[in-house]
Amino acid sequence: MKKFTVRTIGLSLLATTLLAACGNGGSSDSSESGTTAGKEFKVGMVTDLGSVNDKSFNQSAWEGLQKLQADFGYDVKYLEPQSDAEVEPSLLQFVNSGTDLTWATAATLADAVTNIAKNNPDAKLGIVDADIEGIDNIVSISFKENEGAFLAGIVAASMSETDKIGFIGGMEIPVIQRFQAGFEAGVREINPDAEIVVNYAGVFNRVDIGKSAASTMYNDGVDVIFHAAGGTGNGIFNEAQERFKAGEKVWVIGVDKDQSLEFGNDVTLTSMIKNVDTAVYEVSKQAAEGEFPGGQVVRLGLAENGVGLADTSDINVPKEVLDVVESYKEKIISGEITVPEQP
Repeated sequence: MKKFTVRTIGLSLLATTLLAACGNGGSSDSSESGTTAGKEFKVGMVTDLGSVNDKSFNQSAWEGLQKLQADFGYDVKYLEPQSDAEVEPSLLQFVNSGTDLTWATAATLADAVTNIAKNNPDAKLGIVDADIEGIDNIVSISFKENEGAFLAGIVAASMSETDKIGFIGGMEIPVIQRFQAGFEAGVREINPDAEIVVNYAGVFNRVDIGKSAASTMYNDGVDVIFHAAGGTGNGIFNEAQERFKAGEKVWVIGVDKDQSLEFGNDVTLTSMIKNVDTAVYEVSKQAAEGEFPGGQVVRLGLAENGVGLADTSDINVPKEVLDVVESYKEKIISGEITVPEQP
């Protein structure tokens, strides 16, 4: 088995890329901070059934909106539906109150967003992790998770001592399958004989289920787990932390945000970053400036700096591995390697 080390991949802002991807010639500075055509610009965000403080994609999107508020004085608010039945009413609450742009942060909200957009053609909506094309009042932000997950797979295969590697997903939907597909491909690139154990929790907001799934994997000899499970993934970190305190060395690869900042470097090997915060920030800013890219899907991968590995990767991952990751990143961007989207 080839053993390598990964180098941290710096992630830059997406402003230029987003403008190009949306067909904009550029953005102009607003002379009235936080206003559009003389009125306050209001942005609402509806999470999936997880918390806005999920340490993952909901939190990242909200941080993007908080930065908008800090930079321009926009009025930003969020709602956290507790059941599927509350999703559409939550979105409508923003739309009916005159919110200028309403975000939904997960693919599972796509049907509700589509329905509301069709029934409220004057409303502007955005969705993260879904591809809704051809509806003029919806902008979709989608990521090439498979490309970032491939790099995470390189790290996992290079650092595993048992050659048993785990993947825990939230729900078995296309966006999470892209994580799985890319991760498996990256692992196989380094160690074709590695055993990859896959578990789908079925939910994004159950810490207990994540902890139980991780316990089973670690007990079976898995020593590195990559998760794409939102708040459920917090339970994986909890299990790893308990084992670390007991003298057992196991790893978790975080997702969406640099999860070492929350769970520490004792158990966080690296994290696969999705720049949800920057994407939401830039598209919202465009909307406030009268340049809403409705009807389009903005897809962001390695070439657009939409995905990558956390800047803290070099704490636990040797330089040789990080150099190898960088070389694979360049091959993906050049088109020499095409990362699969299906497991």
